[in-house]
Formats: sequence, structure tokens, C-alpha cells
Amino acid sequence: MAKYIKFLLVGIVFGIVLVKSEAVSWYRIYEMFKFQSFHMYGIIGTAVTTGILLLQIAKAKRTKTTEGDELSVPKKQPGFLRYIIGGSIFGLGWALSGACPGPMYILVGTGAFSILIVIASALLGTFVYGILKDKLPH
Repeated sequence: MAKYIKFLLVGIVFGIVLVKSEAVSWYRIYEMFKFQSFHMYGIIGTAVTTGILLLQIAKAKRTKTTEGDELSVPKKQPGFLRYIIGGSIFGLGWALSGACPGPMYILVGTGAFSILIVIASALLGTFVYGILKDKLPH
């Protein structure tokens, strides 16, 4: 159990950073979807750039995963349309709720308990997808 404390601490720090940068602010997300502010695009762009750099460094240093396996990125499956549809559904949910999956839990920590309805809906949607995934075109 003690070995997981570091993950909890990283999650807490990540939550603080998202709150302080206003990345969990409904108003900032609303501005982003109306193309009225660069704020969220700057945060997302910085995150993507940092992720690419850290992944390349980790691969070059042959960094191991927490399970001790070699770090690898799975190959993408073909099918551009599925990314458009999935991204559109994700973006619609983000725009309607004002939160993407990670910040939903952070919002609970800030006292915005109405987000529990969104979390319950996301879990229900995930459950339904699990039931229907074999019948859906992938």
C-alpha cells in the first residue's frame, strides 16, 4: 500500500495545478469552445508538448513501467472516422458538462458536488459501451 502513496501525491499536485491554472473552470472551458480565449489552448498545447518530450526522453533512456516492463506505445489502429466520431462525442460531453474525465474528480474535491451527476453518467456510458462494444464498428 505504501508504494502507491507516490501516485496519490502526484494526483494531489496535479489537481492543485489544474485548479490554480483554472483548467477546471467551467467559464474557461466555455471560453475555449466559443474560441474567445487562448487560455485553455495554451494549457492543452503545453501538456501535449511536454508529454511528447517526456515520452521521447523516457524511450531514449529505456525507462521501465511501474510493473518493470519496457515502455512502449501501441500502434494506432486504422480508421480515421472512428477518431472523428469518438472525439466529437467526447467534445460534446466536455462542452455540455464543462469538465473532461480527469478534472471531474478534482471538482468533487473543490466542493462542486453536482459534478457527481456527470461522473455517474460517465460511468454509466462506459458500462453501456462495455456491453455494446462487440456490436459497434471499430
